[in-house]
Amino acid sequence: MTDAAPPQSIRYENPVPKVARIWLDRADARNAQDTRLLYQLNAAFDRAAQDDDVSVIVLAAEGPHFSSGHDMRERGSRRVLAEERTVGTWCGFGCAGAEGLMAREKEIYVGFCERWRNIPKPTIAAVQGKVIAGGLMLIWPCDIIVAADDAEFMDNTVAMGVCGAEFFHHPWELGVRRAKEMLFTSEAVSADDALRLGMVNHVVPVDELQEFALGLAERIAQRPLFALKLTKEAINAAQDNQGRVQALQTSFALHQLCHSHNMQVHGMPVDPTFQMPTSKSRQESASA
Repeated sequence: MTDAAPPQSIRYENPVPKVARIWLDRADARNAQDTRLLYQLNAAFDRAAQDDDVSVIVLAAEGPHFSSGHDMRERGSRRVLAEERTVGTWCGFGCAGAEGLMAREKEIYVGFCERWRNIPKPTIAAVQGKVIAGGLMLIWPCDIIVAADDAEFMDNTVAMGVCGAEFFHHPWELGVRRAKEMLFTSEAVSADDALRLGMVNHVVPVDELQEFALGLAERIAQRPLFALKLTKEAINAAQDNQGRVQALQTSFALHQLCHSHNMQVHGMPVDPTFQMPTSKSRQESASA
């Protein structure tokens, strides 16, 4: 008897010619990301990237919220890692202490984010509802972000005793001063503020989100794919030449230091005493 196939948390479709749409399909958990979901998402991105008939990739999410972040309830992530074909070259996922934790986060967090950011084809994130911490790490690697008018963006990791999400893109997405406020307070950034700051490209009514994102993808897909690929590579190179890669490496190392500190003080990678803002719009962030 063979083991049952793991549940599918990702759905893949080609809604129109030259466009692939990938759905986060774990709405019952507000699309919280466990290890299995991230590997399934990576496989879907690979499928679209390697399909010569696809020019643009759209990332969407079922349910009222795009993603509540990392699934803090997950157990057995090391077993899942042992079952998956890893995409990076780090090893030692089962090692004790900081070595095992850092290896895992190097693979499934910052490793996947950088991999998705560098997919040659244009990518569009269509975002609604809450986008919390790890949820930002799904949309920030995308080239274009279309937000519903009910979208809220939050990174509550400082409140949890950790210095920002593993994919530390905050200064490039929001600007230095707004990034500091976002992290220091753990308060949400509204869709309108995100548009003003340049983090998102468009804000549309929530019931028009998917139609708008798909129409934008169709317009982009009319352009020659080779020119799109090279334009994306040129813009990414300009950002990297600002020191982005080195900054990410530093912030990731400091993130691991925070985990180690919390393990020594609290016996777990995050500070269990953290409290979130109590306003109604932010109460759903606790699982991020």
